[in-house]
Amino acid sequence: MINMENESQYKWGVVLVACMAIFIIVLDSSAMNVAITNLVVELNTTLSTIQSIIALYALVIASFMLLGSKIQDILGRKKTFLVGLLIYGCGTTIATLSINAAMLMVGWAILEGIGAALMLPATTTLVSSSYEGKDKVTAFGIWGGIAAMGAAIGPIVGGIFTTYISWRLVFGSELIFIAAILFFRHYLTESRPTLKWKDLDIIGAILSIFSLILIVVGILLLSRPENWGYVGILIASGSILFVLFLLWEKRRINKGLEPLTDISLLKNRIFGLGNLNSVLSQIPLAGFLFIIPVFLQQVTKTNAFDTGLALLPASIAILVFSLLGAKLSSFLESKYIIMIGFIVAAAGTFILSSVFNLNTQIMDIIPGTIVFGIGIGLLLSQITNLTMAAARTDQETDASGFFNSFKNLGYSMGTALIGVLLLVGIFGGLTAGIESSNLVENRTTPQIQEDLINYVEKMQTETPPQIPPELVPQATQIVDSAISSAMNRTFDVLGLIMILGFITTIFLPKTKK
Repeated sequence: MINMENESQYKWGVVLVACMAIFIIVLDSSAMNVAITNLVVELNTTLSTIQSIIALYALVIASFMLLGSKIQDILGRKKTFLVGLLIYGCGTTIATLSINAAMLMVGWAILEGIGAALMLPATTTLVSSSYEGKDKVTAFGIWGGIAAMGAAIGPIVGGIFTTYISWRLVFGSELIFIAAILFFRHYLTESRPTLKWKDLDIIGAILSIFSLILIVVGILLLSRPENWGYVGILIASGSILFVLFLLWEKRRINKGLEPLTDISLLKNRIFGLGNLNSVLSQIPLAGFLFIIPVFLQQVTKTNAFDTGLALLPASIAILVFSLLGAKLSSFLESKYIIMIGFIVAAAGTFILSSVFNLNTQIMDIIPGTIVFGIGIGLLLSQITNLTMAAARTDQETDASGFFNSFKNLGYSMGTALIGVLLLVGIFGGLTAGIESSNLVENRTTPQIQEDLINYVEKMQTETPPQIPPELVPQATQIVDSAISSAMNRTFDVLGLIMILGFITTIFLPKTKK
């Protein structure tokens, strides 16, 4: 009996460690979204800066993921994972002690991002290589469920810490998990290194990192019209570098050299479409988690805790249906579960696209967020296992790096793109409100528009300096109306992205059970 218990304990030990790691990695983004106002005030920064830091965190993970995945073949999976954990711990400590936005960016976005880029591929390959058959499906179901739970409970955890103690404890509490992972590290088995440092594709790493960074930074610059001249240059440059990266990898493969990643995986239709589906599901999820708190904290004047409560029904739906989706896959094709997920999530976004106005209360958004959460939960339950199952055993490391890279790229693009759509929508919506108001007596519409945009950027925590005190309530109403209108249009875009995801899923081939 004792041997059986020890065997059982060891059997799921890898999942235990992998789940703690994935939990803290996904917790940051969703937990800190509800703390936007507090971050803007305490760090004396702006909404766009916080948006950039959130997007940069996922972007650094995405950019360094292929490199982090390949380093497993040089150091071994366990050692790579532990090195990443230590870097992540350093970043968490710096983020906890941040006194300005730059320090938060270094600790959270850069160091935690690099640490996560080393840890994430290792968690996937450790789980994939430790289990077979039904156990592997169960293990990935648990892994995906915990990832969903981290994203799900993040807003309420962040709300509690931010409102009643300090947002810094969101980062500080992760040190407990880091200590626990180090304690249970004996469950992890080391893989034998198959490469040496001289085999590392440095040029490929540089091309992949800079291509993704340029594309996302280009999207972020869309938020302010004065930066639009740089947008096309950055996105085009990033796209060209990514094409050069693919050509460089193909050249190395043809010459018999070790590539940064095996791009032949993209020839597999399930793997290619699985990655595309992952990106198309992450963009709306990241956008949803960013813009809902912006609306609640600016228009309804909701604090961080109540913002977390408002997101809780969606969080519960994501968690429940990510776990339920794993059970559904035993008798329903994964392809069809993903298709249902996209359609349900799209229905949720279209419900939400008509509920935002000056009188919107938290209860008004709950039905739409629940429907959206159900769809996202179904998607999260299937996409990882479906995509990774398309890779051969000898391709698992490359497949893990590629999949996690594009998943995080989707999240980064979601925060950047959807956040930018909201800000651009607000900017445009201010014009009509200003021209029909009393604010244009002594100043031009562009001048007042700039003041009100800065008001939005400060999460309405500072009074617009150039607007007379007696006109501030009117200015606030104009801003809130512009935010509400922009929210409705932005959710229409989220719905269209989900419909696009549904269409791409149609081309997935059926898989054998």
